[in-house]
Amino acid sequence: MLSNIAVAVLVALVPLTSAQSGSGVTTRYWDCCKPSCAWPGKADVTNPVRTCDVNDNPLADPGVKSGCEDGGNSYMCSDNSPWAVNDHLSYGFAAASIAGSNEASWCCDCYELTFTSGPVSGKQMVVQVTNTGGDLGQNHFDIAMPGGGVGLFNGCTKQYGAPSSGWGEQYGGIRSAQECAAFNPKIKAGCEWRFGWFQNANNPR
Repeated sequence: MLSNIAVAVLVALVPLTSAQSGSGVTTRYWDCCKPSCAWPGKADVTNPVRTCDVNDNPLADPGVKSGCEDGGNSYMCSDNSPWAVNDHLSYGFAAASIAGSNEASWCCDCYELTFTSGPVSGKQMVVQVTNTGGDLGQNHFDIAMPGGGVGLFNGCTKQYGAPSSGWGEQYGGIRSAQECAAFNPKIKAGCEWRFGWFQNANNPR
């Protein structure tokens, strides 16, 4: 299903019968934890979101405990990083909370965000919702980008050897493109995307 937000607002494109639109907000994060939509039964989908082990190898069993829990070995895969198609369009993933809906409805849905503020105003990003969060507001998209801040949970220390509070600040993450140089090569490009295509925009609408 593809929906569409003009940022942060979405207008569902496929199927058209479930079209939505409205204003919203964005933030950023990368906590390395198993995404909520990776658990079986969260949504009526063929397969839940794929996860990886601590070495970024795909896991076949969706029931593996999150690496952010004691004894867990299921993490966000590096290919959940954002990437640019051209100067105007990017693709990626996000945690979300949609007003008037629930996790069973938004898990694995896709949304087209049209940014309306900051240096990315006018640009668009298509995101698939892979996660949710108790700290998210309504029509809130927390875009996954390496180095974006771990937020409430931190699996990055176990998976990539990040500092105990993640890279940079707990909320917001690192501050410069130069800091991406220390990242694991698998997530380095996703870190640099923020300072390239995304122009280091700070929570644009």
